[in-house]
Amino acid sequence: MAVAAAVVGTVALGTGVGVWASSGGGAGQGSGRATVADTGSPASPSPTRSYPMSKAPQTIPAVRSHTPARGPGWQPRKSDRVVIGDASLADEGRLIAGELGMSYAGQKNDTQAGDVRLALAGGGNQESYTMNVHGGRVDITGPGRAGVFYGTRTLKQEVHGGGTAPEGVVRDEPAKPVRGFMLDIARKPYSESWIEDRIRELGDLKFNELGLHFSDDQAFRIESSSHPEIVSADHLTKAQVRRIVDLANSRHITVVPELDSPGHLGAVLAAHPDLRLRNRNGVVTKGAIDISKPGSAKLVDDLLNEFAGLFTGSQWHLGGDEYTALMASDPQTAYPQLAAAARAKFGANGNVADLTTSWLNDRAATVRAHGRTLRAWNDGFYRSATAVRPANDLQVAYWTGKEIGARQPQEYLSAGRKLINYNDEFLYYVLGQPQTFVYPTGQRIYEQWTPRVVRGTTAVPARYDGQILGGTFAVWGDFPNAQTPDQVAAGIRMPLRATVQKLWDPGTPALSWTQFKTLANRLG
Repeated sequence: MAVAAAVVGTVALGTGVGVWASSGGGAGQGSGRATVADTGSPASPSPTRSYPMSKAPQTIPAVRSHTPARGPGWQPRKSDRVVIGDASLADEGRLIAGELGMSYAGQKNDTQAGDVRLALAGGGNQESYTMNVHGGRVDITGPGRAGVFYGTRTLKQEVHGGGTAPEGVVRDEPAKPVRGFMLDIARKPYSESWIEDRIRELGDLKFNELGLHFSDDQAFRIESSSHPEIVSADHLTKAQVRRIVDLANSRHITVVPELDSPGHLGAVLAAHPDLRLRNRNGVVTKGAIDISKPGSAKLVDDLLNEFAGLFTGSQWHLGGDEYTALMASDPQTAYPQLAAAARAKFGANGNVADLTTSWLNDRAATVRAHGRTLRAWNDGFYRSATAVRPANDLQVAYWTGKEIGARQPQEYLSAGRKLINYNDEFLYYVLGQPQTFVYPTGQRIYEQWTPRVVRGTTAVPARYDGQILGGTFAVWGDFPNAQTPDQVAAGIRMPLRATVQKLWDPGTPALSWTQFKTLANRLG
C-alpha cells in the first residue's frame, strides 16, 4: 500500500533528529547524507528534509569552538576517500583513512561526495585547525601538519562507535604548547610495545611530548655504543628506540630524553667506581658523581653526545635534581674536594652550589650544540650559588617545593624564566606510593588543577600564565613491582585525559566529572 506523502518520520543522525517529509521515508536512514527517494510519480511533492541545529562534538579534549549548522553531518563509508591538498600530509591522510576504513586517494584537486580533505592553509598557531563538515564532506585545514593531525583526531573521536561528525565548523587550538607524559623506564622497564601503545593513546588525546627518564641509580635502559659497560641487562636497543621515536613523530609527539646528572647516576657509576662522589670520610654518596674530577664531565658528555643522535627531537631534559652533596648541612665541610674545586674555579668565595651550577651549565652547552631546547628540575637551580647562575635559556621543570631551600614558582617566573608544570601534588604517579605520595585521580586533576597550579594547590598570578608552557603527567617507578605495566596503563588512563583537557583549555570544563568519565568510557 502506498505511503501518504504527508506522513512525517524521524531519522536518527547522531547529532539530533531530522524531520523528513517524503514518500520514501526510510531511504538513507543514519547514513550521514541526505538521500532522496524517487517514486516516479509526478503527483508526488518534491522530497524535502530539515535538520535540527547541530550540537558541538563530544571529544577529549573538548574543542574550543563549534559553529553549529543544519545538515546531516558525516559518517565514513568504505567507498569514501581521504584526499590531501599537500604532499606533506600523506602520513596524516593514510593514518586517518586506515583508522576509518576509507580509501586513501592521495593528492587530488577534484571533489567527491563523502570526501575527507586535508590541507595546509592560514597562519598562526601550528597546532590549530579548522574542520568544516558540510555538504556530505569534511575539510580539515591548518597552518601546520600538527594542527591538521589534531583535526583528524577530533574526527576520529566524533565517528567512534558509529557516531556522526556534526554539521558545522570547529575552530580549535591548544592553550598550552607543552602537553606531556613522562615515563621512568630506568627504575621499571617497559616493553617497546607498551610504550608504543601509550604513544598511540597520547596522539589520539593530542598530547605532544613523551619524556623518557632512562638512567638512574637502578638501571641504564638504552643500548650505548660509547659506554656499553653501563647498560643494564634489560634495556631497549637503539633500533627499538628509533621505532619509538618514529612512531612518536608520526603522531606529532616529541620524545624528550632525560639523562639525569650529577645525581641519579648510580647505574653509570657502578661501572666507573673511581668517579663516585665520596665524603670527607671516604664514604660513597649514593648515585652522585664527583664533579671535581675531569673524567666525570667526559663520561657524561660522551653519553649526551651519543644520545643526541638517537633522540632527534628539539627538547632535552638535563635533570639536575637531588645532588646529594648539596643536601648536607655544610657541603663545603662534608665534601672538601668539591669546595676546593669551587674555589679554584670561582675564587675564595666559590662554593659547592656554584660548582654544581657550573656543571649543569656545561652539560647544557654540550646539548645546546645539538640545537636542543633545555630544561632542568627546579631543585637544580640553587639559591646558594652566588658566583654563577643557571644558563638563561634553561626552562624550569617545576615538580616540588619540598627540597632544602625550596623556592616558590613565582621566583623563577618573576626572573623571566619559562616553566613547565610537573606539580607532584597532582601529576606524579609514583609506584608504591612512598612517603606522602598517593596515586593521582583524574577527578582531582579535572576539578582542581590548572597549568597555573604549579606548587601545592594554589595558582600563581595570572600575569605569569604566558611563561607557563604547559604541563607533564609523570609515572615514576620507585617501587617497580607495586604495579604491572597493565595496571599502570589502567591507573593513568583517566588522569591522562583530565590532564590534557586542562592543558588544551584550562577553563572550567563544560562537562561535569561524571559526564566526562562517561564520555571517556564511550570513546574507549
